[in-house]
Amino acid sequence: MGENQEVGVVAINRLLTSNFIIIFFLVGLNGQNNDSVFKKNVLDNPEVSFLTSYYSQDGDHASVTGGIGTEKLTDFTPTVIITMPLNPDEVLTFEVGISAYSSASSSNGNPFDISGSSAGYDDDYDDDYDDDNENYTGGGQKIGTPWIESSGASASDIWSTIVVDHSKYSEDRNQITNKNFSIANEYDYNSIGFGGGITKLYNQKNTSLSFAGKIFIDKWNPVYPTELKAYSDEKGDLTNGYFSGVDILDSTGQKSTNWAPINNFSLIENEWRNSYSISLSGSQIVNEKFQFSLFMDLVYQKGWLANPLQRVYFSDIDNYYIGNSENIINYTSKSNTDVFQLADDIERLPSSRFKSPFGFQSSYYINEKLVFKNYFRRYQDDWGITSNTYIVDLPIKLNESFTIYPAYRKYTQTKSDFFAPYESHLSTSQFYTSDYDLSEFSSEQFSFGVGYTDIFTNRKLFNLGLKSVNLNFSNYIRSDGLDASIFSISFDFEVN
Repeated sequence: MGENQEVGVVAINRLLTSNFIIIFFLVGLNGQNNDSVFKKNVLDNPEVSFLTSYYSQDGDHASVTGGIGTEKLTDFTPTVIITMPLNPDEVLTFEVGISAYSSASSSNGNPFDISGSSAGYDDDYDDDYDDDNENYTGGGQKIGTPWIESSGASASDIWSTIVVDHSKYSEDRNQITNKNFSIANEYDYNSIGFGGGITKLYNQKNTSLSFAGKIFIDKWNPVYPTELKAYSDEKGDLTNGYFSGVDILDSTGQKSTNWAPINNFSLIENEWRNSYSISLSGSQIVNEKFQFSLFMDLVYQKGWLANPLQRVYFSDIDNYYIGNSENIINYTSKSNTDVFQLADDIERLPSSRFKSPFGFQSSYYINEKLVFKNYFRRYQDDWGITSNTYIVDLPIKLNESFTIYPAYRKYTQTKSDFFAPYESHLSTSQFYTSDYDLSEFSSEQFSFGVGYTDIFTNRKLFNLGLKSVNLNFSNYIRSDGLDASIFSISFDFEVN
């Protein structure tokens, strides 16, 4: 999920939550008693957090099928975070998370699995292939549609990650250094990340300055649209392998052997995608009621930055289909249930990208019941995208134990120089995508949460003392028709 636009609401929520936790933790640390005689432990006891979220979305602009088609997706994300004191000055944190998702869009990398008719072809995407059937030669008319998810095994998958962070505090608690390492894996990529940072506290811990750097080394395990992978495997022969016995239709519904992706599609050679980032931030406690922080990131990416599974269709190229000829006229309508347009190409994007977001967030104490928090982030990159994010958060403390968290988020974005909708690109272009995450759009998100705090960890689960419970529900609405709901819950414990 990219940092510039809303590639996935779940990922954005994680990013924003992390930013708030890190920055407001530092601000809170600034306000601790500056007693140089007594040194308090950074963390007295190990802590364990259990977090999980459930996300569901729907929309009509799937990038895998060229900017039209179902975007149905569900995602269940359990995460465990363990924080342990190594000594009075050092803390080690482990985070283990998985994301079990079901994606109609991804499943339509092979749309011809809708009836099970194409389950016999091994294109590295259709996991239903029978490996013993080495002599499979295709045959039988296939059907598919961008409006219904296929039934192949790759319609669902699991993303997993492990993050390890080590933090060390100076004797006077005016300096914090940290190092971290992460690995992540999904069906089409592997990622290794490492980084570190330093935070300095000044002015009796009322001022902080932070610097951090990260490097991610990613490698694609490329997954391609079925018809393009088959075309490459058969070296353009439309009578063998996957295409054997399958009728390819032109736009009038007549059989044709003229379909070919532009430039005689070949597999990508550079499977690497590396990201390098530095982050600068500063916070200030102005008085007992007001505190704020400023932040800026510089991100440079290099390598294969497009998604090899996402199709593109051109306005100046003839259209060809597999399926029911009678529904070609209704191809862009949800009433189309049995015909699929063969891709002209996959998306192509520049091999480098520079991103430069910056922003601020603040917290104003109104009274013992209400705090006003706001967040603003301005983003721009050299792909032509500019975006603005604004969040208002109003935690209301009902009593010593319960707090409610209404929040509102507004996002606006200009389109990338390389975006155009379905069948709007020209084949003479060097770069092109129909991914609506790179389009012009705006979005709103309405959230409501409830938090319970057990100050003295009186409630126990085995030898775990409950510190807090937080529940949150969000509804996300995007101007291109994407709609999503997010439910999350977290439990924080202290090991007694």
